[in-house]
Amino acid sequence: MEKARISNVPLLLFSHFSLLCCFHFSFSHYADLGSVTDKLALLAFKSQLADDPFGALLTWNDSFDFCQWHGVTCSLRRRRVTVLNLRDRSLTGTISPHIGNLTFLRVINLQQNNFYGKIPQEVGRLFRLRAIIFNRNLLQGEIPVNLTRCTELRILDLVMNKIEGRISSELGTLSELVGLGLSSNNLTGSIPRSLSNLSLLEKLSLSENRLSGNIPVKLCQLKRLKMFQVSVNSLTGPIPIQLFNMSSMEYFAVTENQLVGEIPPNIGFTLPNIRVLLLSANRFTGQIPRSISSSIKLERLDFSFNSFTGSIPADLGRLKNLIRLNFARNILGTGKGDDLGFLNSLVNCTLLEVLSLSKNRLSGKLPNSIANFSSRLTYFYISANSISGSVPMGIGNLKNLIIIATEKNLITGSIPISVGYLPKLQVLSLFANNISGEIPSSLGNLTFLTELSLDENFIQGRIPSALGNCHQLQNLGLSENNLSGRIPPQVIGLPSLSGWLDLSRNYLTGSIPLEVGNLKSARQLDLSENKLSGYIPSSLANCVGLERLDLSGNSLQGTIPLSLSSLKGLQDLDLSHNNFSGKIPNFLGTFPFWQRLDLSFNNLEEGVPNEGIFENASAISIIGNDKLCGGIPELHLHSCQSRRSRKLWQQHTLKVVILTVSLSICLLSTCFILILRRRRSNGRGNALVNAPVEDKYVKISYVALVKATEGFSSANLIGIGGYGLVYKGSLFNEETIVAVKVLDLQQRGASKSFIAECEALRSIRHRNLVKIITSCSSVDTKGHEFKALVYDFMTNGSLEKWLHQNENERHQRPTLNLMQRLSIAIDVANALEYLHHHCHTCIVHCDLKPSNVLLDSEMVAHVGDFGLARLLHDNSPNETSTSRVKGSLGYVAPEYGATGEVSTYGDVYSFGILLLEMFTGRRPTDEMFREGLSLHNYAKMALPDRVAEILDPTILEEALQIQDDIVKELQRNLKRKIQEILLSVLKVGVLCSAEFSSDRMQIKDAIMELQEARKMIQATRS
Repeated sequence: MEKARISNVPLLLFSHFSLLCCFHFSFSHYADLGSVTDKLALLAFKSQLADDPFGALLTWNDSFDFCQWHGVTCSLRRRRVTVLNLRDRSLTGTISPHIGNLTFLRVINLQQNNFYGKIPQEVGRLFRLRAIIFNRNLLQGEIPVNLTRCTELRILDLVMNKIEGRISSELGTLSELVGLGLSSNNLTGSIPRSLSNLSLLEKLSLSENRLSGNIPVKLCQLKRLKMFQVSVNSLTGPIPIQLFNMSSMEYFAVTENQLVGEIPPNIGFTLPNIRVLLLSANRFTGQIPRSISSSIKLERLDFSFNSFTGSIPADLGRLKNLIRLNFARNILGTGKGDDLGFLNSLVNCTLLEVLSLSKNRLSGKLPNSIANFSSRLTYFYISANSISGSVPMGIGNLKNLIIIATEKNLITGSIPISVGYLPKLQVLSLFANNISGEIPSSLGNLTFLTELSLDENFIQGRIPSALGNCHQLQNLGLSENNLSGRIPPQVIGLPSLSGWLDLSRNYLTGSIPLEVGNLKSARQLDLSENKLSGYIPSSLANCVGLERLDLSGNSLQGTIPLSLSSLKGLQDLDLSHNNFSGKIPNFLGTFPFWQRLDLSFNNLEEGVPNEGIFENASAISIIGNDKLCGGIPELHLHSCQSRRSRKLWQQHTLKVVILTVSLSICLLSTCFILILRRRRSNGRGNALVNAPVEDKYVKISYVALVKATEGFSSANLIGIGGYGLVYKGSLFNEETIVAVKVLDLQQRGASKSFIAECEALRSIRHRNLVKIITSCSSVDTKGHEFKALVYDFMTNGSLEKWLHQNENERHQRPTLNLMQRLSIAIDVANALEYLHHHCHTCIVHCDLKPSNVLLDSEMVAHVGDFGLARLLHDNSPNETSTSRVKGSLGYVAPEYGATGEVSTYGDVYSFGILLLEMFTGRRPTDEMFREGLSLHNYAKMALPDRVAEILDPTILEEALQIQDDIVKELQRNLKRKIQEILLSVLKVGVLCSAEFSSDRMQIKDAIMELQEARKMIQATRS
């Protein structure tokens, strides 16, 4: 028996071996079958792509194992797809439902592409999925409910798509979720309370949607929450007090909603880790909590545009990391004259860059301690308060100041000489105060100064000729002071003055200098209510950009010169209360943009023209000229014909009387002689009797714009421009999303900018230009004048926001890749080529910079903001349109400051600077560019051997990624190739931004070079 058992052992072993072999065969067969399924799913995914511009999926064929396909990562053991990463490849198409067959998929990253359509329901079958990253696409429809089957999901990122509908309460079942990003979509409804079940959630981003209702109290259960973003929605009610008790919170942003209530007094203790606290543009009331000073990690604190009252905490200086502090546009202040004590503590905030307290009710004396503020301080706003005291002498210590805005206060004393030694100062606004003394000549050292506003003070003495050294000065306001003496030729002849020059209401004497003719680009010139004499200089005819000219209230004489006929852009001319004589020139009726003409109280005579503006009695004033006649009946002047006839009748009557008297005398004399001499003689008298001498866009209504923007709701506010606010709106039954630019007509030049931009855009159409849809020129519900422009809405905002992102913004949106930068640069160049060479009249943009380049949903660039554009007839730099040349610091061509002449070469220069900024990541105003170093020289010195040293680091990272995606043997050649491409791009930027216009590259040649670089990149990727 024992023997039998032993003999059966080999048979038993054989049976076990057979079973193992069968099991191994079955497992291998199953693994192979799964791999085939994954491969077919990937091919199905590829089949639904409409465009692959970079050739990202060229390797997706039988020549390569599917686990080696670009963007595909497989598990080593089973050879199943675990990661699909196709980010930043500009792929266009829909997401195939076959993606649901990749059952081992853990990460799918399709961010920064052009996928459209709905997210397939089949994604819900991927139960191993941990990350869905679909941000920056064009996906539509609702969030699939069955995504909740992906129970392992950690990240759901759908930021910047077109997702609509409500946020499903089912998302609250994704218990492993750490990050939920749904910002910048079209989501409606309320925030689901069920999100409070996501106990591991650290980042919640719901900004820029159309969410309404209250913030759920239950969200306070999210004990790990670090980022809470719900800005730019329509949320109402108070912020649940429990949300302010989350010690993990680092980033809290609820700006631009309709939230109400007060901020808890202990917020500084309950949010110990907060770095960014943004509550602006809501309806908060109460006081700023004293405890806020205990949140010592704070970097950005913004409570602006609310209704906070009371005093500002005195110990804000404890916030050593503070970079931005904004309490503007509230009702802060106690009325006791001691509201500024907190400024002393800010000396300890050594990183502070921005301080804004404007438009409150703060009172008290400006402390000298501000001279010891952070040397990094760049923006200092305290305007529109009741602040007294004087500007500290030590303010010259703040060497990085760019803007000083203290207007509309009670500041006394004189302007410190040290202000003239702030090397970066661009704006000095001190108007509407009680400043006395003289204007220091040291202000002539401010070579970057663009605006100097000293109006409405008690400044005396002469205007210093040294101001003529401020070669970038665009706006100069010295009105309503006690200035005397002659107008310095160096100042009134400053070619850079492209905005306004206002010297009105002073005691200036002498004649208007001939140098006024240098103001070829100025839009407003006001010399009214002085003691000027003499004639209007003929050189004024060179100021072809003038829109408003006011010489009233002086002692000017002579006739209105015919040379003024060249000022075709005039909208407002005031020559009243002078001693002008002669006829009213007919050319005054021919100007196309007239709004007002005042010739009253002079010595003008003869007929009034009856064409153009003279047909509108409400737009002209001619009273006080007793010798005028004719004109339209509404002027109630005597007919020139009746006056002439009456004069002739009087002359005729006089002649008859004289003749009759003469004849009578003659007859009497004759009779007397006849009687005396008894002689008959014939006398004849002859009497001579003289005969008598004989609008392109269809406008939209104000009411329609109110409806489109939901009453110009702060929730729809998307930008603040130089002349007003920009709102997002929907027209034509919400089928068309638009951007509505509402002009702030209280600002100088706003209404003129409206007309100038319409003029520039009315006859041009190009793929890379922002399209103006319509305009509105009306009155609002209060009877105030209202003007607005309506444009196509650009989903992806400005190029500026993409190029210069802070750390928090990079979490929300990726940086631009190399191909995108090239494509955007080519788009901008194509726009300039069209404006310069293919329009009926050549158009020079004059303000090309990243913030004026807008990106649509497909990242196509559109050049916008034509408020400063100039029309060049026959491409001549001397004949320009009605708009000013202003430009922006760092982007303006050097010759504009020297000669003031506008040409297409100026735009080419701006394009070169923009191109260098795009690829180096540095603004032309970067603080490193000083003492002769500029962005142009910085790039030029790096060519050709040190290109990598000056490039934006994000481009280098992408370049290295490209190399990792290609077979390793090609890496060395690829690196050299990429450097060659980037070298060619930077060369274009350097050549376009050459100092002398004759050395600059033609825009058409720049386009060819950049297109060639793009082809090389495409070939490199493939």
